Amino acid sequence: MDQSKQAPHCVEAAIQSERSTVRVLPFQLQVHPCSGVDVALRTLYQPQMQHCLTLTFARHSRLLLRNKFASICYQQSAAMSGLLINQPKYSWLKELGLSEDNPGVYNGSWGGSGEVITSYCPANNEPIARVTQATMAEYEETVQKTREAWKLWADIPAPKRGEIVRQIGDALRKKINVLGSLVSLEMGKIYVEGVGEVQEYVDVCDYAVGLSRMIGGPMLPSERPGHALIEQWNPVGLVGIITAFNFPVAVYGWNNAIALTCGNVCLWKGAPTTPLTSVAVSKIVAEVLERNNLPGAICSMTCGGADIGTAMAKDERVDLLSFTGSTHVGKMVAMMVQDRFGRKLLELGGNNAIIVFEDADLSLVVPSAVFASVGTAGQRCTTTRRLMLHESVHDTVIERVAKAYKQVRIGDPWDPATLYGPLHTKQAVDQYLAAIEQAKQQGGTVVCGGKVMDRPGNYVEPTIITGLAHDAPIVHTETFVPILYVLKFKTEEEAFAWNNEVKQGLSSSIFTKDMGRVFRWLGPKGSDCGIVNVNIPTSGAEIGGAFGGEKHTGGGRESGSDSWKQYMRRSTCTINYSKDLPLAQGIKFE
Repeated sequence: MDQSKQAPHCVEAAIQSERSTVRVLPFQLQVHPCSGVDVALRTLYQPQMQHCLTLTFARHSRLLLRNKFASICYQQSAAMSGLLINQPKYSWLKELGLSEDNPGVYNGSWGGSGEVITSYCPANNEPIARVTQATMAEYEETVQKTREAWKLWADIPAPKRGEIVRQIGDALRKKINVLGSLVSLEMGKIYVEGVGEVQEYVDVCDYAVGLSRMIGGPMLPSERPGHALIEQWNPVGLVGIITAFNFPVAVYGWNNAIALTCGNVCLWKGAPTTPLTSVAVSKIVAEVLERNNLPGAICSMTCGGADIGTAMAKDERVDLLSFTGSTHVGKMVAMMVQDRFGRKLLELGGNNAIIVFEDADLSLVVPSAVFASVGTAGQRCTTTRRLMLHESVHDTVIERVAKAYKQVRIGDPWDPATLYGPLHTKQAVDQYLAAIEQAKQQGGTVVCGGKVMDRPGNYVEPTIITGLAHDAPIVHTETFVPILYVLKFKTEEEAFAWNNEVKQGLSSSIFTKDMGRVFRWLGPKGSDCGIVNVNIPTSGAEIGGAFGGEKHTGGGRESGSDSWKQYMRRSTCTINYSKDLPLAQGIKFE
């Protein structure tokens, strides 16, 4: 081995008599990069010189080194014991096959030799466990194995593929509580939402099983005698799936279950801040594949950062890239995929509005507005960020919603009584504070909340801000935090226009009893969003419908309805079973 590669984090030493000399010995002491050992103690190599630089120490060197080495050993031991996974309270993590150090690559076998990252709990900012990410070489190996696995998977009849997906759903059911607990621990959402997220994956598996016996195209009438015209649907091949931190299980499930049923193989890169969830889910899926003697690479995983994500976007071997994340990053991903004329499925931001008309049932409005704006601490893509109130009910609704906000139970995400947990990261807390300051500068008034909470973790108060113009810059900015901007409107036309004037087009809802207004809202001059609701919140979509949005939300569709078509390619096939060769449109070529 090249000695220059051995040296940086090793001390090879012997201490001799009163004037000590550091020399090369057979043993190596591993030094943590942040251990505080003076850089002069590290052996310095120069490949071209083939010898070690000799360092001379004073008489007290022996005691100094002993103390330093003892400190290093203590720090390493403390670091391991400080992980939540080693505490009895969190021993259930090991039921998911997790340990202190976890491999972040799966392609039929587990591995990972890239950067080691630590996953932290947002509720207390304590380290949970570590994951070793993929290197670019391991990404390359994984892509090759995944594409090879497709050759077998594509030949399996769709109903039998559906049977494998059914087994994945059953395996998730058995782990639903413990996996939901991990989502709560690592992402920060409350326990019931964590379990509910796993349930979404289970539900999509059930949906995909039925779909496996229904996928197909029509036989169309041919204008030529003795001819058949049919649509044939085939899998695209390798589906790359990049998911976000806020739904680290469900979004993968939407893509994975449908893609598998359609005959594709999957390569998953989860969010860098929820790597343990990615590993745990992959272990559950891998066990099903291996039990059925199928290549594990059918559902591969590479934990990593922007380098892996960029590679997937640029890789022509990734036949479809499904990306869930911010509009800013999604635009860059889209351009990279388009540059190679690849296929993409984008689920990006949402600046969602609830519109409350004068005839609305306020007993529905208040809980809907609170759930949609406070749920998941404002970190859903379908979170209500704008509450538009008709002038006749404006003050009443604000008073009731603000009162409800103050009754929201904030606390430990694993406490069954908690309704509101922490933000995912410290950076999100900074974004929260910056948004509130901008809102104040633009004329807003904080009616409720507006402060960081004095407790461990990334807790902030759910916040209501009034007095802003409908087109204020901060109102048109999607800030992924629990801030609700309340706007006052006069007419239906005004409210519909305000709903549509933001760049995103994910989810929207009105509260009214006027059926004419309902159908105007659903019609061509109504909401321009992908999800258009009436008398329910903007969040909480069912899996049976297609999920996704328009404009800067990306235009993709996942989960139910005919979203399966995104994961397949269509061929129009004409078959001549006659002895003649008539041309279409009556053309004669003789």
